Amino acid sequence: MARGPARRMRSAALVSLAMLVATGLAGCGTTTHWVPAAHVAAAKASSAPGASATAAATTFTLSAVGDTIVASAPHYLPPNGGAGFFDDVASALHSDLQMANLEEPITDVKSSPKCSAAELNKTCFAFRAPTSYAKVLKQGGFDLVNLANNHTLDYGTAGHTQTKESLTAAGIKYTGPPGYIPIVTVKGVKVAVLGFAPYSWANNLLNIRADQALIAKAKTMADVVIVQAHMGGEGNSYQHVKPGSQIFLGENRGDAIAFSHAMIDAGADIVIGHSPHGLRAMEFYKGHLIAYSLGNFAGYHALATKGVEGVSMVLRVTLTGDGSFVSAKMVPTSMVAPGVPKLDPAKKAIPLVTSLTHSDFPHTGAHISASGVITAPRP
Repeated sequence: MARGPARRMRSAALVSLAMLVATGLAGCGTTTHWVPAAHVAAAKASSAPGASATAAATTFTLSAVGDTIVASAPHYLPPNGGAGFFDDVASALHSDLQMANLEEPITDVKSSPKCSAAELNKTCFAFRAPTSYAKVLKQGGFDLVNLANNHTLDYGTAGHTQTKESLTAAGIKYTGPPGYIPIVTVKGVKVAVLGFAPYSWANNLLNIRADQALIAKAKTMADVVIVQAHMGGEGNSYQHVKPGSQIFLGENRGDAIAFSHAMIDAGADIVIGHSPHGLRAMEFYKGHLIAYSLGNFAGYHALATKGVEGVSMVLRVTLTGDGSFVSAKMVPTSMVAPGVPKLDPAKKAIPLVTSLTHSDFPHTGAHISASGVITAPRP
């Protein structure tokens, strides 16, 4: 769906949306009301810095993976300081923009306000990797990681601050803090990546109206907007995507469908989900891909490797410089004990996601070929 010519329209609607952030909507609680789609249509079509016929003709490929834990300090650290941790999947990961959901702090803070020493990773789960392990992500080729998830503050605000410092020192961008819009320039295209989770330390996906305003603001700063979202309950009983909010362990984990659709209505070009520790269905909405969960990718001595929790994938998507969908593919992987990512010759992820997609989105679900090629459903 080409949108280049439409970007020359006036941006009054977008400005109105962006003003919602400045007027305090980010603190409106957990409302699930959002700006009508008719109002955001003009915002999507308005001019963004750098948008041009040349940019629209440019294509770039992103790769994205789900929950990623590269070490479980202090007792479980990969050999050789983590060197080569991602080697087996390097060919699938390598892209113009490589991203992951970082499900642990990168910090040397040793005390967790969440778990006592006796409870740690037995009845209470708090993960961390030493600051030196930021280089493991960098060596693996990651350009940006999402910090909007439920483990971000496992080692408190000090651990969170050190995580951001460690990533920055390693040359890795991050997304997720409230109001923060990182921009990555890819082949001359400005790409904004925004992270959302149902928590106060992130852009709160429960406040859809404020989230739309933030997307609209990002659209004034970048040519392409990518959403990373921590949404939905966890475990086998939450594999399916259903309308309405999902409550898990007393937490409202959001309405994944309403949130994702609203973000695209506001100007997002793709939505990439995680949280359930398993793969979920994929849908196309208004020509844009929504991957509701990429599952687990790496969980060194931290995440289960048996059953569906060990079935994983790399999502590869090619977009134009104005965010239009070109192509996509699943590259099946497995999380092999003790939680290391490997290519999966059995390709278990493909039939799993295909089945979930047919079940959950019979009309709008992505078509997935036997080789993992992802295309939009026929009208």
